[in-house]
Formats: sequence, C-alpha cells, structure tokens
Amino acid sequence: MKEQLYRLLTSKKLIISDYLIRVAINKNLSLNEFLVLAYYDNSFDKIFEIELLASSLGLPLNEAMNAFNAVMVKGLVSLESIKDIESRYNEVVNLDGFYSMVLDDNYKEVQKNVESDVFRSFESELGRTMSPMELEKINDWLDRGISEELILGALKEAIYNGVTHFRYIDKIIDTWAKKGFKTMDEVNSYLKNRRDEYNREKEISKKEQEISDYDWLDEE
Repeated sequence: MKEQLYRLLTSKKLIISDYLIRVAINKNLSLNEFLVLAYYDNSFDKIFEIELLASSLGLPLNEAMNAFNAVMVKGLVSLESIKDIESRYNEVVNLDGFYSMVLDDNYKEVQKNVESDVFRSFESELGRTMSPMELEKINDWLDRGISEELILGALKEAIYNGVTHFRYIDKIIDTWAKKGFKTMDEVNSYLKNRRDEYNREKEISKKEQEISDYDWLDEE
C-alpha cells in the first residue's frame, strides 16, 4: 500500500492539496478513499468509469468500487446523470459535498481567528452573519495592527453615513491608518479640528459676502 501511494505521489499525476488532507483526517478516510477523492479532485470531466479509476490508482476493481461507495456514504461525492452534446447520458461524479465541507471548515477556521468582541459587534450592528471573505478582511485588519477600537469606530462611522459594505469600511480604516491614528480619541480630535476649521472658513466667507453686499450709499 505504501509503495502504491509513493508511486502515485512521485508520478506527479495527482495534486494533493492541504484542504484535501484536512478533510481526509476529519472524515477518517482510508488510504483508498483518500486516493479516490484525490483522483476526482484532479479530474476535469469527472465521468464515472470504475475500470479507469481502478487502473489509474492501481487498485483491484472491487477495492476501487468499495472505496468509491465509502466516500459516497460519507457525503463527499455523489453521482448524477449528465447529457452530453450527442444526447447521451453519462454518470458524472459530483464533488459538491466535498467542496461544501472545505468551505465550512475554512469558515470555522477563520471565525476562530477573529476576536470575539469584534465579530459579535459586526454581526450585531449589521444584523446578519459575516461571510468567510468578510471574516478574512477583519482578520487582515487585525494582522496589520489595526486596533479593535479603530475597527469598531470605522464600522460605526460607516453606519452613520448609511454605507455598510466592507469596501467602504476598509477605505475608512486605510485612511485612518495612513494618518497614523491609533485610537478613536485621535480620530475624533482630528474630525473636530476639521469641523472647526470648516466653520471658521465658512464664517469668514459669510462676513466677506456681507461686506461686498453692503450698500455704502446708505452711509450718506
């Protein structure tokens, strides 16, 4: 059995991905089951031909069939009939069960890495469950050294402005990071100074307008 696996791995005919290994461990796959799953994960047409499967893996026909049935029972693959361009039906291996498990595992793994307070706050404020991509984005902010305080502050700023998609929140965080802000006190101080400056300029502009509109003939 070890010689068979060594031959397959060194032939470079199969790509063994890390997610395939994780699923194999999670589902406690036997070596034959693992090889069957790897075979179809690498196949393009995925047409079910048990003789070709057995030959490719170097397995007796009955062992190949038993391994395939086992991964079906474990919900990793299924068979469906597909009509080809010549209107003939072929049995094709569907790996949706396997891919769904990979996505679920990735979601759980990403979710574990997200600080619970940040995660709960986002779901509470947005009123929905985070997608895996959104969880990865939050992790990315944290990995970049953005404080939880700034992340939650950017979330509230986005909600205040009526825009809640992550690209907008990411833009806020990126702008604050470039200005070197570490806390919301620094952000609020900056915003206050900007407002004060705007109000001063507005007041000056208003006075200049009043002067230009003044009817100096009334001074006579």
